Amino acid sequence: MSYRWLLTVRSLTVDQTTHYRSQLSQLFSKKLKILLHTQWFDPEPTFKGLLFAKSLHKAGHEVEVLTGFPNYPGGNVYDGYKISFYQRELIDGVVVHRVPLYPSHDNSAKKRVFNYISFAASSLLLGLLKIRKIDVIYSYHPPLTASLSAVFLGLLKRVPVVVDIQDLWPDTLAATGMLKNPKALSIVGKFCNLTYRLAAKVVVLSPGFKKRLVSRGVPEDKVQVIYNWCDEQAISNFSPCELKLPDNGKLNLLFAGNLGYAQGLPAIVKAADILKSNNIPVNIVLLGDGVAKQDAVNMSQELELDNVFFLPRVPMSKVGALLSAADILLVHLNGDELFKITIPSRTQSNLAIGKPIIMGVEGDAAELVKESGSGIICKPNSPELLAEAITSLAEKSANERAAMGQAGQKFYYEKLSLEKGVKQFIDIFESIV
Repeated sequence: MSYRWLLTVRSLTVDQTTHYRSQLSQLFSKKLKILLHTQWFDPEPTFKGLLFAKSLHKAGHEVEVLTGFPNYPGGNVYDGYKISFYQRELIDGVVVHRVPLYPSHDNSAKKRVFNYISFAASSLLLGLLKIRKIDVIYSYHPPLTASLSAVFLGLLKRVPVVVDIQDLWPDTLAATGMLKNPKALSIVGKFCNLTYRLAAKVVVLSPGFKKRLVSRGVPEDKVQVIYNWCDEQAISNFSPCELKLPDNGKLNLLFAGNLGYAQGLPAIVKAADILKSNNIPVNIVLLGDGVAKQDAVNMSQELELDNVFFLPRVPMSKVGALLSAADILLVHLNGDELFKITIPSRTQSNLAIGKPIIMGVEGDAAELVKESGSGIICKPNSPELLAEAITSLAEKSANERAAMGQAGQKFYYEKLSLEKGVKQFIDIFESIV
């Protein structure tokens, strides 16, 4: 009997062997209780929010969330919520613990700091009081203060913490102008190093982030690259949107997302002025809100541009309707060196929707567009080069633009999808528990 069993095992194909190993792994793997510690969570716009929590739950793990009362990005508490000492709610089967914070997201550095510190303090205190029997903490960074709270909570509860670095502080603070004092930046840097030291694992969004952290002394085997994904449900099964793109016979180029200083909006508006002067039939549509939006509106009015349109922020469930209606999608940041190792979150959604992309960002983000064949790369913060790239794409045939979009979509689902990213996170969680 043993001999026959041995012959059976030896006769298994590679695919069968892989299948049985996977079944055995699932049989003996432990069901984890995972705490997602994040200052921003649904209904706020965040791609590591409810979608991530539900995916972990679907994979067989118990998930709870520790977050604040929703106020991002406008700084106003959302309808249906009122800041209190503590609120517990259930969203699609996920337990969400909400703790108080000072709601703010404007140009005031002092208010922004108070917003960050208030959440860090309340999440640490109420995390100790309200969170029970967890195996691992996942912390979404930024801000740094949230990750500091998470690692101290992990120390006190004696559970490992995975920190997901989305903004490289203090570099981002200096690049965006939020913090300029060298001494203050040095202090922030020290707190960052403390966070990395206390974390069991550090996840970063690009190879450039990993190189930067390793150069600062973080052990290479402690840092893992996991590319961000997008809200695939919102992209593929979007709700109808009452807002519409211009219908004036021109191609519509859409820039969707946060309209902050880092996005280099003046260069985009000036590129529109060049397009108008050259009679290039392209509208530039900016969708969203942010601290730099009004300045861009004023600039477009001063230049008397009839090819620049501004649309307000819409829920993620409706963004896909506008992305799918666009002819060209734009990703753009200003020319700071830091952004060469940054991959803006809109990159993934633009790839997944299957539209040609103009990538006005150098470095890791540009490499994704280059590798996928999904669009044209141009130097950031250059109105002339951006206008040239837009013109080049506008002059291609509809079939050529469609082929670029299809190539980007194929690349996304093969390399950057939610399924692949969540599996990598679960592997990390299981390895450190």
